[in-house]
Amino acid sequence: MERRKFNQGMMAMMLAAGAKGVGVAALPGGSPGAAAGRDSLEWLGPGSITDVEGIKVGHHTLKARPTGCTVVLCEAGAVGGVDVRGSAPGTRETDLLNPINTVQQVEAIVLSGGSAYGLDTASGVMKYLEEHGSGYKIGNLGVVPIVPAAILFDLGFGGDFKIRPTAESGYQACLAATANPVQQGNVGAGAGATIGKMFGPHFAMKSGLGSASVKIGDTGVVVGAIVAVNAVGDVVNPRTGKVVAGARAADGHGFRDSMAEIMRGYSVLMPKGMNTTIGVVATNAELEKVQVSKIAQMAHDGYARAINPVHTPADGDTIFALATGTLKGVKVNHGAIGAIGAMVMEQAILRAVLNAESVAGTPAYRDISA
Repeated sequence: MERRKFNQGMMAMMLAAGAKGVGVAALPGGSPGAAAGRDSLEWLGPGSITDVEGIKVGHHTLKARPTGCTVVLCEAGAVGGVDVRGSAPGTRETDLLNPINTVQQVEAIVLSGGSAYGLDTASGVMKYLEEHGSGYKIGNLGVVPIVPAAILFDLGFGGDFKIRPTAESGYQACLAATANPVQQGNVGAGAGATIGKMFGPHFAMKSGLGSASVKIGDTGVVVGAIVAVNAVGDVVNPRTGKVVAGARAADGHGFRDSMAEIMRGYSVLMPKGMNTTIGVVATNAELEKVQVSKIAQMAHDGYARAINPVHTPADGDTIFALATGTLKGVKVNHGAIGAIGAMVMEQAILRAVLNAESVAGTPAYRDISA
């Protein structure tokens, strides 16, 4: 069968109620909000960002304290883009990803804990890539690996403030990188992630790292996402609007619902610079740098639908986008890819909290939803 063009018409069909063959199941009961609690999350599709050909993922998780880093490797190169929405970001090489700038491809993206100290992990990734001859070629002299990075603040969670990911952590994450399904939860950049912090750490919950992917019909197009969720806000089910994990109620039963408290005039706390959700969306489609940048921008809609509130002054929310171009000869609409990227990001965010485990007295979803 000749492959169809992946266009806006297909996107509209895919998003229609009852759409089939796109790797996303319908809600139980057939309508938004038809089920509550654990059952309402059954629509989450399978897969991970490593379903995108050309992508490998590796974690390095420190044992002395819950923190670590995650590397998304694309050693053959991928067109990259980025969009930063939070007011407290910690990033590296994001200016390089501006479409007007010269370098067109990256070899890896690093997500790390450890706040600004964690940016050092990218140096270890550069070392690994140089050893493997992957990077921007400088004549016969060698290569310069292009490794953008973003960090989240987990310093001091569960242990010594001075324990944080290093360049060696980045190198070890590369050694662990594989195209197998991504390990999720308390690993890599998600090891020290928490959410629901507007009422102080005693009411917060443990979060982690999640990944998801979707295969688009018989087009061969794959879109995946990976994210470390360390938001100041709550994680909500986009289908029901209900809090899945976040700030817990003062009496220990249920959730406060941070936005509801804000609307009631409650004076919430926003610990500045101690949060941030960082992620990557990727596709195997052939795209240009400006198109990939637009996909990164649109993927933030996934943050907005699954985290509430989001993009606050206390978060450094950042999304990178990658196009490996391994799917040849298939025309795609990058706007449709961006819309799908947002949907897959929603799933990755929910998986981050569903797979998290309690640490240092901070409970996780599985502890309160059994």
